[in-house]
Amino acid sequence: MSNDHEILADRLNAEPAIFKGCSSSELGMIVGLAIVIWLPLSLLLAWLLGAITMGFGIAGVGVVATVVALATLFQRIKRGRPEGYYQQWLRIRLQTMGLYRTPWVLRSGSWDIGRTHYAPLPTRNR
Repeated sequence: MSNDHEILADRLNAEPAIFKGCSSSELGMIVGLAIVIWLPLSLLLAWLLGAITMGFGIAGVGVVATVVALATLFQRIKRGRPEGYYQQWLRIRLQTMGLYRTPWVLRSGSWDIGRTHYAPLPTRNR
């Protein structure tokens, strides 16, 4: 018995969209970021109110709301743009702020070979 049918997912070039145009890795990043922010914040708030267990409920609602809000934002950013657009945009933005160095040439203008008219030529070793 031969397997004439290939599974389409084996031939994808990019991760498929899972929720609101976000892939599973993007959703994982959003969920992780939301947990890191909401869990300590909600536990502190619940501790101040005197009901620690309520903090986990607040964190759960906050994480879900953050995932929906950021997925909607990513959906708007990615609409009509090529694959990987916002990753490149973020890396370029971080370089302009001096927080990250991109491997791309971002300078525009005229280029030359860097020699002047009076520069001596190097001697050849034979």
